[in-house]
Amino acid sequence: MKNVRTHIIVIIALLAGVVGVVAFAARGSGSQSAGPRSKPSVKTAVPATNPSKASPVLAAAAAQNAQLRNELSWTFGGKQQRGWYLYDLLIGKTLDSEHEVVSDVFVGKLASWQKKMGLGPSGVLDENSLMRMVSQWQSNRLKNRAYADPSELITAPPADFYDPGRAAELRQVEHNTYEAYKKMMAAAEGDPELKLGPKYLKIVSAFRSRDYQDQLRQKSPNSGSAGLAVNSPHFTGRALDLYVGGDPVDTKDSNRAIQVNTPAYRWLVHNAERFGFRPYFYEPWHWEYVK
Repeated sequence: MKNVRTHIIVIIALLAGVVGVVAFAARGSGSQSAGPRSKPSVKTAVPATNPSKASPVLAAAAAQNAQLRNELSWTFGGKQQRGWYLYDLLIGKTLDSEHEVVSDVFVGKLASWQKKMGLGPSGVLDENSLMRMVSQWQSNRLKNRAYADPSELITAPPADFYDPGRAAELRQVEHNTYEAYKKMMAAAEGDPELKLGPKYLKIVSAFRSRDYQDQLRQKSPNSGSAGLAVNSPHFTGRALDLYVGGDPVDTKDSNRAIQVNTPAYRWLVHNAERFGFRPYFYEPWHWEYVK
């Protein structure tokens, strides 16, 4: 009986040992499989991103631009202007920037342009910088405004005009200008991304005689030199007023705000120069052949 009890004790001890070994192995196996899943992330030596010292400056300049875009007071052609929002596209083209005009990137682009122009590179489009930009745009316009010789003019067909009933003497265009215009129209019509109505980019006005220009000035005595110049480029037959939307040739800010946001105007800003045309910044519809 004693031997039986001894055997039982030995068996129990052996079983306990086996269970302990199995449990230890199980714990070891579990810790190895769970290791990769619970491994803490390793901290690198790269410091946390901190705003650069220039960031507050850029942010401040962008905030100023956001305000001046709508509120800057300046004068052009004897007419009081407010803000420069109407010229966003031309400003972006000048700076070779597609970014929003109130962004930090725009601030950097503007600062680089200001430095190139000999201005303080503040990145803020204030009156001084805006007028320098306007001067640059104006310098790109038609230089020779000599009155067109009749031999230089052709009479364009009514179908090219916004008003097909326009009199023949009011459908005259300098011949090189007309050829360039037709090429530009073909490119616009062939652009798969540009969807225009039948009137868009049609000619509203081309060559205008001095007598006809005087008549227009008498009808709009408050237009000032910004609207109807005494020495108009239309005298050359190389200036075209094109329909870009809204009221064709109304200089009210509300109308120009419509025009500068149409696909037709946007297309001209990005493409007209390829065909020799430069804009008169103040009038979205006015383009001059400068080649």
